[in-house]
Amino acid sequence: MTGSAIANDMGVFALISNAGPVVKVVLLILFFLSVTCWAIILLKGLKIRKTWNESSSFLNIFWEEKRLEAAYSAIRDHEASPAARIFRAGYKELINAAKTQKSERHAFEASRLDLIERALRRAESTEIAMMERHLNFLATTGSAAPFIGLFGTVWGIMNSFQRIGAIGTANLAVVAPGVSEALIATAIGLAAAIPAVIFYNIFVEKIKRLSQDIDSMTLEFLNIAERGLRRQSLERD
Repeated sequence: MTGSAIANDMGVFALISNAGPVVKVVLLILFFLSVTCWAIILLKGLKIRKTWNESSSFLNIFWEEKRLEAAYSAIRDHEASPAARIFRAGYKELINAAKTQKSERHAFEASRLDLIERALRRAESTEIAMMERHLNFLATTGSAAPFIGLFGTVWGIMNSFQRIGAIGTANLAVVAPGVSEALIATAIGLAAAIPAVIFYNIFVEKIKRLSQDIDSMTLEFLNIAERGLRRQSLERD
């Protein structure tokens, strides 16, 4: 590292250490937001990547086989897949509906499909909520951090003007340190907000695309289930 780089780093740390108590509190809040956001980004990124890969693999099996039994047998190899867990919820309801229809010797009833669909939608809502967990923190940081930093900047500039009034002069040597202290708050606020906004949008887009794929699977699942129940009813008759 060059001497000028070291000097610049020390200058930044010196400005932070010489900042007023209010600005230091603002910087501490922004530091907490930034660290928390990066922890969420790293953990959520790994989880969504694994979720995406396993769900894509399971959905490929589902669309290639077009047989519910084959897809159900693949669930044990895709435990991290929300699509597989949603499928399992619907499949269990389908088995219950088929057993009831067979044991009670009833004709096909559309209400059984409603029960299956509700089971699928309930599982889907739970899985989507789990995938979206903690994303609100990224959204909040992305929108609030710049304003928190701006508050620190405005407060620091107010102190600079008070210092100027007390000294009675406004040359660069007097103005520059105070303004620099104040602008650090805005810079750190933006440093916290920018990655939060970028990764929030990335995660939301991936979850949205996965949700659309799951919706398609759900509709096809219901079509296959309806054909199966109708066929069972006709075979009984």
